[in-house]
Amino acid sequence: MPLGERPGDKSESRYCGVETEFDDDIPNLLTSNLSFGAFDFVVAPMMDPSYRPSLVHKNSSGSVALPFAGSDLVLSPSQWSRHVVGKISSWIDLDSEDEILRADSETTLKQEISWASHLSLQACLLPAPKGKSCGNYARCVNQILQNLNNMQLWLRIPLVKSEDDSMDVNSDNLIDSWEIWNSFRLLCEHHSHLSIALDILTSLPSANSLGRWFGESVRAAIINTDAFLTNARGYPCLSKRHQKLITGFFNHSVQIVISGKLVHRLPKGNTAVASNSDGNNVDGGQGHPLRPYLDYIAYLYQRMDPLPEQERFELGYRDFLQSPLQPLMDNLEAQTYETFEKDTVKYIQYQRAVCKALLDKVPEKEALTTTTVLMVVGAGRGPLVRASLQAAEETGRKLRVYAVEKNPNAVVTLHGLVKLEGWENIVTIISCDMRHWDAPEKADILVSELLGSFGDNELSPECLDGAQRFLKQDGISIPSSYTSFIQPVTASKLYNDVKSHKDVVHFETAYVVKLHNVARLAPTQPVFTFTHPNHSTERSNDRHKKLRFEMPNDTGSAMVHGFAGYFDATLYKDIHLGIEPSTATPNMFSWFAIFFPLRTPICLHPGSSLEVHFWRCSGPTKVWYEWGVTSPTASPIHNSNGRSYWVGL
Repeated sequence: MPLGERPGDKSESRYCGVETEFDDDIPNLLTSNLSFGAFDFVVAPMMDPSYRPSLVHKNSSGSVALPFAGSDLVLSPSQWSRHVVGKISSWIDLDSEDEILRADSETTLKQEISWASHLSLQACLLPAPKGKSCGNYARCVNQILQNLNNMQLWLRIPLVKSEDDSMDVNSDNLIDSWEIWNSFRLLCEHHSHLSIALDILTSLPSANSLGRWFGESVRAAIINTDAFLTNARGYPCLSKRHQKLITGFFNHSVQIVISGKLVHRLPKGNTAVASNSDGNNVDGGQGHPLRPYLDYIAYLYQRMDPLPEQERFELGYRDFLQSPLQPLMDNLEAQTYETFEKDTVKYIQYQRAVCKALLDKVPEKEALTTTTVLMVVGAGRGPLVRASLQAAEETGRKLRVYAVEKNPNAVVTLHGLVKLEGWENIVTIISCDMRHWDAPEKADILVSELLGSFGDNELSPECLDGAQRFLKQDGISIPSSYTSFIQPVTASKLYNDVKSHKDVVHFETAYVVKLHNVARLAPTQPVFTFTHPNHSTERSNDRHKKLRFEMPNDTGSAMVHGFAGYFDATLYKDIHLGIEPSTATPNMFSWFAIFFPLRTPICLHPGSSLEVHFWRCSGPTKVWYEWGVTSPTASPIHNSNGRSYWVGL
């Protein structure tokens, strides 16, 4: 049965498995672990562990039945698929110096995976590489992956990293299991069906080191009973650091697998309830020796806070690549407008900014005699018009509003809104591109919502530069400035999704994405800043920025799959909105981050630095970004001359 139910959470992390020994009675194995033990699936060996191909003597017919754990008929296809993860024989060593063992290992690996595929299992657990060298193991797995349909291969990796920072980073004694994983997946060409099953041990690496794994394709976390502590009542529990890690796995759809034997001396008469480390009661059913460990994992799951409404709304967008809007080239549809208009937080911030601007523009003694001219450029279906008029009402100031909108379909809605609200004497609707409009008078305040996920990526600078000519010399622009930010990230899923297109174009495109399964490897740094109004005589919106990111020493090595981009905007004075993680406006969902992929991921070693260049370029008909890494190794310049991705003027 699932660990519990959380509103909106339908991820696989609700299901907990158990690692078992070989049993040629698979139906009994499922009954004892699923029915009696309340686990959701078993990680079970497929083949008798004593089997070695080199020891098999063929019978007179020239064939032999392989010692698999039962026929495919002992379970229905759905039972095999839903409740069994195949465990590949742990003795195999494809990089052994022993030629017979190496040959036996390769033969057995292919036989077992072929059988698991025949059974339509969802996944198979591969044993951990026996040493740092795993070239032949990876070669064989890569061969298998080329012909595998939908089954996942989970490579078992112990969660180990030496914390001795005094050691030479090139020392053979430095242990970092991430390096083994990275070598293996590089040899397998980042194959999307190759994932990780992390072995959680008694001690854990640093928080920075653990953080790397949340950007990798971790599917399961195997926690041995030896890693559990004992609480005051004699029941298993986990350290605070282990609890935090397991909760993080729950949030990233990682399934927990209990492994090992009962190592806790449970109090007598514990058939009623067990107690967790915080003294709360959990189900103490005794149908299975590992049930107390399952109950504790279920307790950790059930005590998590429910997903907020905003996160439930965003679940379907997690790690889903979307092309950014082309607001000048394309007219938005009604559904897009409606989604953005539901973001009340954004419009509250705009209303606060307009309030402050009106109070600064019009003293209290002139409130009844002075009318402020406010222009909403890119008015859409009118949410900024409404926010501006509400600001005028709140401050007791008089407004005359021009609503400028190029989308003729949205203009229809604007006319209906003005008539419905009785704004005919206050609001004038202009159906025109703001860059081509000849305004009848100058504006005191210019309001726009042309910002993209990277700040300027929906051409706010070009649009506002074009509209600036009808703003008074002392006029106020809302927003008054905005800055883009980037940071290097590990994002295995996003990289594989881009790679699946098998072309350069998709690697040279920036995507809007709700980042979730990513590891942020360094704090963000600012890239481009734009200020409005811009009274410079030599005005150019082209930009170049070189950035250097330092990797913390205790992180260990990490893979950079690309860069996450954000923005922060100052609407007016101290009123801001944005999505840069350290200053993000709470509960605002109008913008997801932007993702700039790298064609070839860059491996960073502990204490090393990453140097990256970003350019904002423009031509007569388009604006585009170019980006490239120059250290520790050089990458190609991505999107040269806007050949793959650009925004049309």
